[in-house]
Amino acid sequence: MALDGNALLESYLNAAALVQHQIDSYNRFLDTGIPKAMGGQTLIEPSVEGFALRLGAVRIGSPSVIEADSSRRNILPNEARLRNLTYSAPIFMEVVPVIRGIEKTASYGEVYVGDLPIMVKSNLCATKTMTRTQLIENGEDPDDPGGYFIIKGVERVLIGLEDVASNRIITTREKKGTEVKGRVFSSTPGFRARCVVTRNQSGTFAVDFPTVSKSIELVLLLRALGMQPDDVKEYASELLSFKNDMLLNLELSQINKDGGMQPSDALLEVGRLAAPGQAKEYQIRRAEMQLDSYLLPHIGTDPKSRKEKARYLLEMARKSTMVANRLVKQDDKDNYANKRVRFAGELMEELFAYAFRFFLKEIKYQVERMSARGRRLSIQSIISPDTLTEKIAYAMGTGTWVAGQTGVSQVLDRTNLISTYAHLRRVKSPLAKKHPHFKARDVHGTQWGKICPSESPEGQEVGLTKYLALMAKVTVGADEESTEKSIRSISKIEPM
Repeated sequence: MALDGNALLESYLNAAALVQHQIDSYNRFLDTGIPKAMGGQTLIEPSVEGFALRLGAVRIGSPSVIEADSSRRNILPNEARLRNLTYSAPIFMEVVPVIRGIEKTASYGEVYVGDLPIMVKSNLCATKTMTRTQLIENGEDPDDPGGYFIIKGVERVLIGLEDVASNRIITTREKKGTEVKGRVFSSTPGFRARCVVTRNQSGTFAVDFPTVSKSIELVLLLRALGMQPDDVKEYASELLSFKNDMLLNLELSQINKDGGMQPSDALLEVGRLAAPGQAKEYQIRRAEMQLDSYLLPHIGTDPKSRKEKARYLLEMARKSTMVANRLVKQDDKDNYANKRVRFAGELMEELFAYAFRFFLKEIKYQVERMSARGRRLSIQSIISPDTLTEKIAYAMGTGTWVAGQTGVSQVLDRTNLISTYAHLRRVKSPLAKKHPHFKARDVHGTQWGKICPSESPEGQEVGLTKYLALMAKVTVGADEESTEKSIRSISKIEPM
């Protein structure tokens, strides 16, 4: 007996919430995203001799509001709507003063550092555990799906942002096939760097990455990263066409002048390109900072990661050679396997990392300012909760996000229940709507089962604003570090 299609759909809708992807994403941010966004920055060292602050665990309280008499009281979403409040919870952080290397445990304790907007129906929302009767008694809608925020009384939803998959090499032909470019969007919490390895028609390679005004030849960069020419030849020996390309690049490179460059000489040359006319010591420091912080930061941001970065650049060049010689097909940028959609959790993680950097800078400034004036340093006077709160509230209230995207936070469409569900499942492309982008707007075969093929607005937004398919299931991601350790533990795979 065939299963009735309506019965299958009804069973699915009864078992799964249509906005569960937003709620799961935000819950993951609460559990693992906040420590990740802090980036391990546990020690604040201002320019004050013998004084530092060590940051400990973070705890988020229940959604509440500070009344006129300075008392804090728990609230529900409906009260936040009626009183034009932000439905948020206080963030508490353990802060320990370190004076001349000694932690003052007597001063150890939690400090209020700001407020975090809470998603309705998330794990921290007060309505999460309420029964239908309790919701009605408290003036809440028992059929409300949740998955949105309340900012100054206005219901706002974070739209899913579609983007090219980060930390993944995408190789394509450019300029009618005369150039092949291998791109990777290297991402760490709060920072995204675009690195490009370009192979021209003659087979020479150049590299572009942030803070570098013009391309740097690949071999020079590999030498600055500490790789020997013999190591380059050994890596390229497995593929004849790539070996020929690298031998050509080694022959034409400036690392051969004056009997051969040492890594320090190559660093100085990179520094000359980055800071022309400056002192040699500054140029070397500038080059080291660029290679460690802005070149493939997802691999690492310390000098120990340089050789691994060199291997990664060689892999990008090898893939470019294979595409140029038609040994493999170029990557399809519109294939959904090469894309990721960032929902509320990842967007909040990015925003929190951005606000947290300003929070640390403000603490350092206040410590140095009070020390210069000869005032006594106290934790309560140093930390201002407004810094973190205002940065987050401004982005969520205006929709202007960290990397310059606009329209990320939108007023929730409450025309009817169907439009509300649709708005909570919206996916937006970062491409400019004024440009044609014909291929990007087309329905791609890999969207089947993920994106609705027919639901898209008319006009300039067509194909750029999309909606999740009705039965699409969104994964919330996995811990990359544990996965990487598991892969490296296999004896056949050697660590880079």
